[in-house]
Amino acid sequence: MEGDTFSGIDNGTQLDSKVVQVFQKSFVQVQNILDQNRLLINEINQNHESKIPDNLSRNVGLIRELNNNIRRVAELYADLSSSFAKSMDTSSEEDLSGAMRSDGKAGHKRNRPV
Repeated sequence: MEGDTFSGIDNGTQLDSKVVQVFQKSFVQVQNILDQNRLLINEINQNHESKIPDNLSRNVGLIRELNNNIRRVAELYADLSSSFAKSMDTSSEEDLSGAMRSDGKAGHKRNRPV
């Protein structure tokens, strides 16, 4: 990332720093949940291998927590997708509004060699 913009998108569109911060925050949340899921899965596996009735009973709650975490990750990714699409739409609209002529048709500029 350079400065406050992310310019690695196909058509050179730049996203402002606020959008990038929202994405980063969401990705950090997702990573934290995935790290927690890894710990839950390890504990579930240990409890299962132990075959101790209390540990097996505890797995019911752990698996519920794991399922809720997976649901939350899916929601975060859906929100990210929606936010990204909206930011691209806004960016495209801004690009188009600058290229529209007064008659409502797109104006095309040619760059002529000097």
